[in-house]
Amino acid sequence: MNKKSQLKSQERREFIKKSTLVGSAVAASTVASTNAIAQFGDTTEEKPRQKGYQLTQHVIDYYKSADI
Repeated sequence: MNKKSQLKSQERREFIKKSTLVGSAVAASTVASTNAIAQFGDTTEEKPRQKGYQLTQHVIDYYKSADI
């Protein structure tokens, strides 16, 4: 190999090394942000819902409009 081709090979290796590091950093940050979102979503509590018939405002409005 001559000096020119050796230099190109070294440049390619350095580029691949740096690309791998950047790709790993992007993947790690994506996973970290996804985990943070998932953890934040788990902390919210759902209000217990009443089972069966529920007399809500829109039901009352319907009864008034239907003259029942």
